[in-house]
Amino acid sequence: MSTVCFILDALVTSALLPRHLRAIRQTGLADHLLPIIVTSSTNDPRIPCIEQRYRVHFLISPSQSLGARINQAASLSQADWLLIAMHQQALEANLWCLLYPQLDTCLLDAVLIDYQPPSISERLLQRFLGAGIATPPYLAIRRAWLERLGGLDPELEEPALADLLQRLYACPTRLQTFSLEASRLDHDPSLMAANPYRLPPTSPTDT
Repeated sequence: MSTVCFILDALVTSALLPRHLRAIRQTGLADHLLPIIVTSSTNDPRIPCIEQRYRVHFLISPSQSLGARINQAASLSQADWLLIAMHQQALEANLWCLLYPQLDTCLLDAVLIDYQPPSISERLLQRFLGAGIATPPYLAIRRAWLERLGGLDPELEEPALADLLQRLYACPTRLQTFSLEASRLDHDPSLMAANPYRLPPTSPTDT
């Protein structure tokens, strides 16, 4: 099975950081095998308690931007896949149980989790108007592919995540989407019949 490491930044997840950690650790697999790295630009007296309770490792880097902090965490991990929290929204624990087997494949470079990516025309319009691109709650990306992309922009703070997503779209990334709803429909034909108009997951050629 492919190895996995979670990377969460305290700025990105904000007050919902414990909820993220709780959901990850509620899976039996995560309890024993999956490392979690939490990056932060500030020290906090609650860090030792969080580290002990959720079995995570904090990286405190006061002088580094968000992009540089996540790059540092990625360089410390030797996992095949990095699961990076992209914004404050936490996901359900059972989503992670269903996702892990999907990562055990050589056919993908990245997975957008619980997200419907914009169409090519929507992305062009966003670029033309200079509008920010919406980010998924989590991005799963092969560590080798992140290295090929040069990691996140170390000069950027919060825009670093959207910039990485734009580069994934611009490169020949084998990209897929994954959501709890789609997985439930795939496993239960009766739900599929109740929602026959759902969009299929994005294929690598669509992006």
